[in-house]
Amino acid sequence: MPGAPRQTETTAPARILGIRAGLLCRCPNCGKGRLFSGFLQVVSACAVCGFDFTRLNTGDGAAIFVMQIAGGLVVFTALFVEIAYAPPMWLHLVVFLPLVLGLSLGLMRPGKGVMIALQMRNRAGQASNDD
Repeated sequence: MPGAPRQTETTAPARILGIRAGLLCRCPNCGKGRLFSGFLQVVSACAVCGFDFTRLNTGDGAAIFVMQIAGGLVVFTALFVEIAYAPPMWLHLVVFLPLVLGLSLGLMRPGKGVMIALQMRNRAGQASNDD
């Protein structure tokens, strides 16, 4: 239509915005507040929108995914390097131990942020046995 304004900016669906905010370690509810107060310590409530994070708990879910991702990447890379170049064992230790440590620590916060965002999106809370 000639009189209608053209939409130049594309917006992501609402379900993706929360996951993106979790990856960026921001509040999945508003996308602006900080999600962590320490390395992996989740804030009790968002400073911007006031969303209560105390009822959400990801447990070890993020750690399991991070171990699978980092371990898989490093093991298959180390196997490829060993078969293709056959370097000495000390070189494997010098290269691949810091690599797995860096990947694990680097992926842990975004992984936990995504787990929290998915838990919020799916409205999954802690199961209670209150009768």
